[in-house]
Amino acid sequence: MSWQMARRAERLNPSTIREILKLTEKPGIVSLAGGLPAADAFPIAAMAEATARVLHGSGREALQYAASEGYAPLREWIAARLCAQGLDADPARILVTTGSQQGLDLVGKVMIDAGSRVAVESPTYLGALQAFNAYEPDFVAVEGDADGPRPEALAAAAGARFLYLLPNFQNPSGRCLSKARRRALAAAAAEVGLPIVEDNPYGELWYETPPPAPVTAYAGENALYLGSFSKVLAPGLRLGWMLAPRALFPKLLQAKQAADLHTPGFNQRIVHEVVKDGFLDEHVPTIRARYRRHRDAMRAALEHHLPAGCRWEVPAGGMFFWIELPEGLDATALLPAAVAAGVAYVPGAPFFADAPRANTLRLSFVTVPPEEIERGVALLGGVLKAAA
Repeated sequence: MSWQMARRAERLNPSTIREILKLTEKPGIVSLAGGLPAADAFPIAAMAEATARVLHGSGREALQYAASEGYAPLREWIAARLCAQGLDADPARILVTTGSQQGLDLVGKVMIDAGSRVAVESPTYLGALQAFNAYEPDFVAVEGDADGPRPEALAAAAGARFLYLLPNFQNPSGRCLSKARRRALAAAAAEVGLPIVEDNPYGELWYETPPPAPVTAYAGENALYLGSFSKVLAPGLRLGWMLAPRALFPKLLQAKQAADLHTPGFNQRIVHEVVKDGFLDEHVPTIRARYRRHRDAMRAALEHHLPAGCRWEVPAGGMFFWIELPEGLDATALLPAAVAAGVAYVPGAPFFADAPRANTLRLSFVTVPPEEIERGVALLGGVLKAAA
């Protein structure tokens, strides 16, 4: 007897980034690959104190099964914070998820049929492509420019189930959409009847000025908005959330119940205990200052070590530099040589839903210290010069 898997299982593929991270376990490798937050920035003391308070004050409730929608005080806190950003955020529309990655999976489960069209940026977040791909969509890559997807290009995506956007410091490109582009995209999407799924894991990680209001602020209930505590507290908590349109919320909740009943109530209570009195307003600026130093170190290293013909933009926030190599160079083919030299990166091709650009790669600057960034980029520069 043999196991017969569903057709959709054939579309499940290993994460390119996770596979590359295995290479970085070798001693001496400078990993500029994984988009991991800096562990030194985790608020361990605040977490320890909050955990003790939760266990002492409501331990039995915290360790029991909980509501599928999420811990009510945390949902109210999230809604209030979104309202301060200009969103119409009723706590009744907030669904707490097990990381924003689960939010993407729930959207795919509820919204995508086999063969239905899903519009995405080019490039776009690899984890979203993985989450949606299991539900057998046909991806439509929306044409764009330096300011993101072009509003007039949305006409080609008319009839798609939704447009997936990362307006703030996108993974992988690092770009941040202007206010004018956000308004125009919301208007163009409404004109062609295209719902928007807006993902915002990096919006708090700005280095000079905060990003404009979310696209959802202009799209209303034509948009679903995803957020996460992973980049501002700790990813190990696996705590995200979505602001869902009223028409979708019941089915998303039912999909959530079928997946895991609820996000761990213990984690939710701890996070609420940490954030409820303004902790993030003090903590997040320390993360920004730290990451800004790392970004500036990578900018200087790139300018000094990368060969002529390489192009990049300096990100105004987030965690990544997106590098375009000279035409003819293949970042995937060059990766073994880079690892042998002592540095790892993520090739850019997997971030494209179609027509992958082989001469692109992504570098993360937040995990390794500035002196290691300098060494890693120098090693990468040597590999690229030899290839060119």
